[in-house]
Amino acid sequence: MLHITLPDGSQREFPGPVTVAEVAASIGAGLAKAALAGKIDGKVVDTGYLITQDSPLSIVTAKDADGLEVIRHSTAHLLAYAVKELFPDAQVTIGPVIEHGFFYDFSYKRPFTPEDLVAIEKRMTELASKDEPVVRRVLPRDEAVAHFKAMGEHYKAEIIASIPSNEDVSLYREGAFEDLCRGPHVPSTGKLKHFKLMKVAGAYWRGDHRNEMLQRIYGTAWATKEELQQHLTMIEEAEKRDHRKLGRELDLFHIDEHAPGLVFWHPKGWTLWQEVEQYMRRVYRDNGYQEVKGPQIIDKSLWEKTGHWDKYRDNMFTTESEKRDYALKPMNCPGHILIYKQGIKSYRDLPLRYGEFGQCHRNEPSGGLHGIMRVRGFTQDDGHIFCTEEQILPECLAYTALLQKVYSDFGFKNIIYKVATRPAARIGSDEVWGKAEHALMESLRASGCEFEIAPGDGAFYGPKIEYTLKDAIGRQWQCGTMQVDFSMPERLDAEYVGEDGSRHRPVMLHRAIVGSLERFIGILIEEHAGALPTWLAPVQVAVLNITDAQAEYCREIAKSLQNQGLRVVTDLRNEKITYKIREHALQKLPFIVVVGDKEKEAGAVAVRARGNKDLGVMPLEAFSKLIAADVSSKV
Repeated sequence: MLHITLPDGSQREFPGPVTVAEVAASIGAGLAKAALAGKIDGKVVDTGYLITQDSPLSIVTAKDADGLEVIRHSTAHLLAYAVKELFPDAQVTIGPVIEHGFFYDFSYKRPFTPEDLVAIEKRMTELASKDEPVVRRVLPRDEAVAHFKAMGEHYKAEIIASIPSNEDVSLYREGAFEDLCRGPHVPSTGKLKHFKLMKVAGAYWRGDHRNEMLQRIYGTAWATKEELQQHLTMIEEAEKRDHRKLGRELDLFHIDEHAPGLVFWHPKGWTLWQEVEQYMRRVYRDNGYQEVKGPQIIDKSLWEKTGHWDKYRDNMFTTESEKRDYALKPMNCPGHILIYKQGIKSYRDLPLRYGEFGQCHRNEPSGGLHGIMRVRGFTQDDGHIFCTEEQILPECLAYTALLQKVYSDFGFKNIIYKVATRPAARIGSDEVWGKAEHALMESLRASGCEFEIAPGDGAFYGPKIEYTLKDAIGRQWQCGTMQVDFSMPERLDAEYVGEDGSRHRPVMLHRAIVGSLERFIGILIEEHAGALPTWLAPVQVAVLNITDAQAEYCREIAKSLQNQGLRVVTDLRNEKITYKIREHALQKLPFIVVVGDKEKEAGAVAVRARGNKDLGVMPLEAFSKLIAADVSSKV
């Protein structure tokens, strides 16, 4: 007898080998209909997979994360099937699952058009409605190469030819279409109901710019109609919030072809930058950090000592002077150790906290650049804490509380915590890594934070906590980090004199709260859809006159508010007041003040708040108190 153990611990007996589908049917007709795949010893398999020995098994349905992955993988094949039906001359290449969906790359003689996407999606729906079985078969490698060459699918043949000759490969067929794939896949195309093709983009074959440019069709697929609609709504909302679009409309910044991956900040954008930076500077000052500043260019030998040269050489900008090689710093940590090493340090000096708004450069691929979110030149709110092993836990505790306060002030309440543990390629002993990982986990437990483990995602020199924000439309942004490093102080010979009079190595804690200021400002713009809180808004108040008779009074109002520390503009143009109000409202200003003869005579102002809210007429002093409260609340 063959025994199958189910997730609830119960067992089912079968007289001989049995498929996943047959096990599901033995449990119930409903589960048999819902089954998309099975999971055996952590591996997801087709419903047609034959179980030949006693095994644990869970039935995967659309409600499971694994089920959604199978749906998306299978929908990518459905896309390729539809393209081959409509465009027989197109060659298929690869079609993996990505976050929220899938893509498939094609070689075709002309660019696909938006109309083509509509036709392809329609054909996908028609093919899915046929509910054709998805059938797997296995071929020897060389036979599979010949099979795809005979079909004219030269890209597939090239992929298979790169597989060792002694290996078999699996193919999946649905109707007239057969594709190379490891699987698993849904049992039939009828399981694929909720999908949408999104866009076409270019992609080089095998990611190499020397190869042919292919056409990449992106799509999304979901388990239910409701989930698909929610995702499409989120995308629509994200497009409205796109920081690149709002950066242009609100005149905050631009990216120029003369400096790819670098930001030109306009006056209003730089005002926003300064508000973020000065806020963080106060955070440094109020929490025991000493602000420092390191050089931009450092000799190559330092990067070799720290290990960065071996790990990040391809992403570093380099230069040469007087036969010496230098690199623009991609991070600030080695410079902070050099500052630490100036003069003898005692255990009484620890913890020693350095902070820097350090400008860094990384030679990111041009295809990965994205507005101010992914750039080649950026500034970090970078900090390094030099401490003893006993101080790691209290420092991490204090840091998490500080980070939570900062994020709350910027409007983020939902934080996701992850501990990234030791990667395969690392420096330092397992004992040291164990201490560091334990300290980080204990600090989060003591902070009352639930956290996930991200195995193998730590930096090469130490584990880290990743602090991820969830924004107003559910997107996640990893910003803050706390990394424990026993290795770099060792490599650069950093020491302190202990209570016992002997020399000891400090532990180095790498930490950033907002991370890249450029990226964080992009996140803020998108989180608030450009309607920044009053304390951050580049312009907080616009003062508008109705006729020239109020012009001088408008200047007096503006001067009074500016003396209060507010950022104010006056608009005294000879234009209709409705036109001026609309123009400033489109700039998403927190407050617009309108002044006519009645307001001038009464020493008052008519106040409009963002969102077309009429707050009525009030004395200037009352408005001053209102806006002061709004700024201090940071709402």
